Amino acid sequence: MQISVVIPSYNRRHTLARALQSVCQQSSKADEVILVDDGSTDGSAAMVARAFPEVKIMRQPNLGVSAARNRGIEAAGCEWIALLDSDDSWLPSKLAKIRDAQRQQPDFVLFHSDEIWMRSGVRVNPMNKHRKSGGWIFEQCLPLCAISPSASVIKKSVLLELGLFDETLPACEDYDLWLRLCHRYPVCYLDQALIVKHGGHADQLSRQHPVMDQFRARALHRLLAEENLSAEQHAAAAAILSAKLDILIRGAIKHGNQQLLEEFVPLREQWCKPAPAAASC
Repeated sequence: MQISVVIPSYNRRHTLARALQSVCQQSSKADEVILVDDGSTDGSAAMVARAFPEVKIMRQPNLGVSAARNRGIEAAGCEWIALLDSDDSWLPSKLAKIRDAQRQQPDFVLFHSDEIWMRSGVRVNPMNKHRKSGGWIFEQCLPLCAISPSASVIKKSVLLELGLFDETLPACEDYDLWLRLCHRYPVCYLDQALIVKHGGHADQLSRQHPVMDQFRARALHRLLAEENLSAEQHAAAAAILSAKLDILIRGAIKHGNQQLLEEFVPLREQWCKPAPAAASC
């Protein structure tokens, strides 16, 4: 199992060394490590060139995390892609455990694991809604992101088949990709923590975009409109989209956000069709 590691980074010099060190300390080494510098201005690429000369560095204008990941995936020379966000890190056995799982279960196209959460340097316990699982997990992917990018190792050919990450989404691009993947394929889950997710810092995307469900709603609309879902998958996705749209529209009315109303009211009319006796969906 040959693995290319793809790390997108934008002005993350303060966390990038930790992420790369965790890759270098793997007991089973990566075959290739690619850093995609997304227009950083903090000297992080130069730091990596000095401290980690084995890392391949790609530079591009600041186009966002999806564009950075996509460029790295397209350039990768290995059959498998291990994603790592520049503010996360791996435990030393991460790639060894994934390779062992792939040898035992070679039919899977995506492997992922449990994770440790750190917030501002303090370990916290994730809520039940963030619990990870394996198999056919499409319905588990509908409410929230069910796979952490930094935990995932994915077959490159499948990523290319799916069309990679949606570069029009400022956030929740991983949620969108997992929906498109998990309605087609089962995934393998390793029930052990192999990564550390570090949160609480000011440049997290969730802090820049407080209404994350607007991007999930866009992803669900695209899924329903473009993907070949089974009847059960379609019904489950439409139900989740309807619930998210109701919340988004109520919030937009409360805060006078006309732009969100113009986007999401027509979507509710399209996907939320009540039965004749019902007053609303």
